[in-house]
Amino acid sequence: MNLKSIQREWDLIVIGGGVTGAGILREAARTGCRVLLLEKNDFAWGTSSRSSKMVHGGFRYLQEGKFSLTRIAVKERERLLREVPGLVDPLEFLLPVYKDRGLSRWALEVGLSIYDLIAWRRDHRFYGVEGFSMLAPHLNMEELVGGFRFTDAQVDDARLVLRLMDEAVASGPQVKALNYITVDHIQKDASGQVRGVEARDTETGVRQSLQAPVVINATGFEAETFQASPDPAYHLRPLRGSHLVFPLWCLPTGFTISFLHPRDGRYAFVCPWEGRLLAGTTDLDHTDDPSMEPAVTREETDYLMEGLHHAFPGVQFPAEACVSSFAGVRPVLSRDHKPPSHESREHAIWVQKGLVTATGGKLTTFRRLAHDALKAARPFLPPSAHGVDAESPCFAPVCVDPGPRKGLSHEVRRRLVGRYGNGAAQLIKQSPPEDLEPIPHTRALWAELPFVAAREQVRHLSDLLLRRVRVGILSPQGGAPFLDRIEQLCSPVLFWDPARWEQEKTDYLNLWAEKYAPPRRQ
Repeated sequence: MNLKSIQREWDLIVIGGGVTGAGILREAARTGCRVLLLEKNDFAWGTSSRSSKMVHGGFRYLQEGKFSLTRIAVKERERLLREVPGLVDPLEFLLPVYKDRGLSRWALEVGLSIYDLIAWRRDHRFYGVEGFSMLAPHLNMEELVGGFRFTDAQVDDARLVLRLMDEAVASGPQVKALNYITVDHIQKDASGQVRGVEARDTETGVRQSLQAPVVINATGFEAETFQASPDPAYHLRPLRGSHLVFPLWCLPTGFTISFLHPRDGRYAFVCPWEGRLLAGTTDLDHTDDPSMEPAVTREETDYLMEGLHHAFPGVQFPAEACVSSFAGVRPVLSRDHKPPSHESREHAIWVQKGLVTATGGKLTTFRRLAHDALKAARPFLPPSAHGVDAESPCFAPVCVDPGPRKGLSHEVRRRLVGRYGNGAAQLIKQSPPEDLEPIPHTRALWAELPFVAAREQVRHLSDLLLRRVRVGILSPQGGAPFLDRIEQLCSPVLFWDPARWEQEKTDYLNLWAEKYAPPRRQ
């Protein structure tokens, strides 16, 4: 499928293939409209594959009085836990309490009680110093008075985007999504009413005019390139969050552990994810070219390492053990240019003659943002379009038993169902036993590589290894030792000749070294 092969007329065009755009596409597919999504890079290329991998209620927003945002986020978290187990799973948190710094025990108790009330279950507990030190034995105990244990959730963010895309497109031929398609400009008539877009294949330069009476701009922190904020004092502020990935043996834990950074008092964290240990995050203004992939800077590395060494003074975190790094840019709306960590994570909808901009927000609340965007687009859609139901399930029902076992454990099968929905049964059925083994250093199976390469518009090796299956984040050297086997597995479905494979490998390894490798510290 390419730009020239699709139809020209649509009821709705969505620009942006992150979680916001994917959520809009999924919900728009239910309206019966002809819907097209266009992404100028790869699906989930931006923030939506580079987050902290958490689906959470935004506990800190309670501190700022953002009760409505927290309520929405908790409800959406609970929905995702119910609907996509194996993709969104519970994650236990430890939150230490120190004397004379950070929030007090009683302030946290009130906040966590509200958190529980929204979720309709008591899910937190306070431990004294002795009990808490048993849960987090490597934590800095100086002036510790105890800590809380509570539950949020965790996700593979890129796979969430891709499952939303897959279910939207599977709903019928009237729904399409294309990656590597740039929207050069939005077409309007003499009165300023939207009439469509001028699209271009990002790599081949092939152009096409596409018609639609309404366009939803879901391009994250680049949203103002298509539509300026209607409030001159309210603008998007790109903020970079960076992460380091370590082997789990550096700090064996089943908990996410929050801690106060000694330099600025911000909360940072370490978190088990996919068999690795994720450490983050920074919160800095991102001023680089938005078309370039962000990368962790030396200053951010020093900041994160300083926080880790202070929070866990007996743990080495050797620099040479770091597996990889990644940085994402958050689309945050700012009015008063507050300190980055104090900026709101609420979303905004701007509407102007068929152009709807949906921006801001957070990963957890993508569906609420999608519904608000579609409500704003409703006057421009055909009269026959169905309304969106905020209470209906977001994801299609899935058979919890994906066919023959083939020696796979319950947890592996659950993970596959979470990531691929009803496609998990096909993946297992078509794969030989030797490909149903995990790729070293990851929880992904070899069989996932050709499965997604055939189904998910993989154009480059980086699409496959950085977003479809997270080999580039989880494996030393970005999975370089596995590239020959990956070529053998995926050649039958990618149809690249040997010269193309060699070029893809070279380009991937260069990209990994520049943007995802462990930062060099001098």
